[in-house]
Amino acid sequence: MLTSQLPGVLRKSLGPHWEFALDGDHLTIEHPHRGTPYRPPRRHLPWPELLATLESAFADLSVPRAAPLPLRWGRETELTVSAVQALDPYLKHCRPTPYRQGFLPQPVVRLTGRRDEHGNLRDGFLTSFVNASRIQPIADISMYGTVLDEWLTVLSHLSLHARHITIHGHLKSWRRRQVEGITLRYDHAGLPLGDIVLLWNADDPTYMAVDLGTALERLAWVRSRRPWQELIFGRQARAAPPTVLDAIRTATLLIGQGIAPAARGAGSVTHKIIDAIPSSTAALGLSAAIRESHAFWTIAAPLPASWVDVARRLEES
Repeated sequence: MLTSQLPGVLRKSLGPHWEFALDGDHLTIEHPHRGTPYRPPRRHLPWPELLATLESAFADLSVPRAAPLPLRWGRETELTVSAVQALDPYLKHCRPTPYRQGFLPQPVVRLTGRRDEHGNLRDGFLTSFVNASRIQPIADISMYGTVLDEWLTVLSHLSLHARHITIHGHLKSWRRRQVEGITLRYDHAGLPLGDIVLLWNADDPTYMAVDLGTALERLAWVRSRRPWQELIFGRQARAAPPTVLDAIRTATLLIGQGIAPAARGAGSVTHKIIDAIPSSTAALGLSAAIRESHAFWTIAAPLPASWVDVARRLEES
C-alpha cells in the first residue's frame, strides 16, 4: 500500500533530524528546532522578483518553468482552477505526456475561498491567485519525498527555513473520478502555506505524479507577515471594501484573458464577478485598481487585452 510506504519514504528523503509522529493515520513531521522564533526578512520582495527567485531556485534543481495553461478550460470546469489540471492526460487517460510539467505559476479562479460570518474572504484567500506549483509524473514513490525535500531548498532561497516548517496530514487516500491521491499539508511558523499531493490513476497506479503547490500571494504573506489586505491591494486597500477589490482583481484577469461577461459558460463567472462591483464604485473610475491588477497578472501570464481595454470594458459593464 502506498500509504504505508510514505513515512519511510519521507524519513529517507528528509534525513534523520526530523521528528515523525503517527497518530492512527495522521502523520506530523516537525523540525527539532521548531521553537526558534521567525523574524521576517527586512527586505520586501516585489512580485516580479519573488517569482523570479522561485524560477531560479527551481532551475538550479533542473526543474524548468512551464508556460501557463489557458484560463478558459472548458472541460470538467469552465475555468482553470488548479495547476494540477495540466496532468489530466497522464493521470486520467494514461497517456505518456501531460499538458505541462515542471514549475508552473498558473493564474487560477476559484469561487470556493473560505469566508467569515459576514461573507468576506478570510485572510490568505482570494477568488483569483497565482497557483505556484511543481507538477510532474514520477516513476516511483521515492520521488515524492525528493520533491518535498527540494521544496525546502527552494523555500530557503526566500529565507523560509526548514526549522519553521511543519508537515502534516492523513495518510488515508481519497478518490476523485479516475484519480486517487494522498495529501500532506505544510505550514510555516503557524501559517498554512500549501500542500504536496501524491496522485495516481485508480486503475493503473504506474501512472503516478506529484503536485506540490502554494499560492504566490500566500507565499509572500507568509514570508513578510504583512497585513493581508495591504499586501494584496497595496495603495487601494483602504479605497474600497476587500470584496470589491477582490472582484476588480479577478475581473481584470478574466477580461484581460478575453473572457467577456456572458449568460453561460466561462463568461458567466465574469458576469458574476462584475455583479460584486457596485455601480457607485465604478462611477468614480476603476483604472487605478485595474492598472495595478493588470501589472500583477502579467508577471505570471501575458494578458491579451491592455489595462486600458480592460478598464473600458469593466466600467461599461
